[in-house]
Amino acid sequence: MAQPQDLSRGLVGPRAASVLRAHDHPDQLRRFQQHRLRQESFRLALERELHLLAAIDVGPTRTMQQDVEFGIIQIVDIALRAMSPAINDPSTAISCVDQLSRITICWLSREPPKSRYYAPPHVLRLVVPWITFQGLLDTAFDQIRHYAIADLAVSLRLIRACHDIASATKRRDEQALLVALARQVLAGSSKHLSENELKPLEQRVASLEASISAEE
Repeated sequence: MAQPQDLSRGLVGPRAASVLRAHDHPDQLRRFQQHRLRQESFRLALERELHLLAAIDVGPTRTMQQDVEFGIIQIVDIALRAMSPAINDPSTAISCVDQLSRITICWLSREPPKSRYYAPPHVLRLVVPWITFQGLLDTAFDQIRHYAIADLAVSLRLIRACHDIASATKRRDEQALLVALARQVLAGSSKHLSENELKPLEQRVASLEASISAEE
């Protein structure tokens, strides 16, 4: 669609991300409009702009279609509610960690989608920002790690998840991120758990580091 117009376009957020509506954020919309007016020489004609916007499906709610991050956020919300003092259900939180681990492993096994589209070759027409592996890990496990600092069972399962995911990838940078996550779990728990409770956490982190070192 950009090729007939001789344009290059880029999405400013991932697919299925939330966008602003005029009546929700009038100040931000006004600043955006002022910015566009300052870029008058680069503005598209109205009919060309509408032609491009027709390629983007906009709805009232975010969906999980082509948006793994949104599904992960929902599972994380369930885990956080389960760990709240009012509910105190670590079994549900552990089940959520297992689901997040499986999703991450499936994400690693897929063929990465293209983020740059060219037409004709060597002429960039569209840039689509996809979530990175680090972004996926942060979304899936960072909040759970933070709220599980005093929960031995959930912390153990988080480190086990790091081990399971690390076994599904051969990339050193991805394995390093998983080791760093496991160390963060251990560091956070060290301030709230006793020495005896920390021993199994330390053993699992050491086992993860040893398994990755053995592959080198």
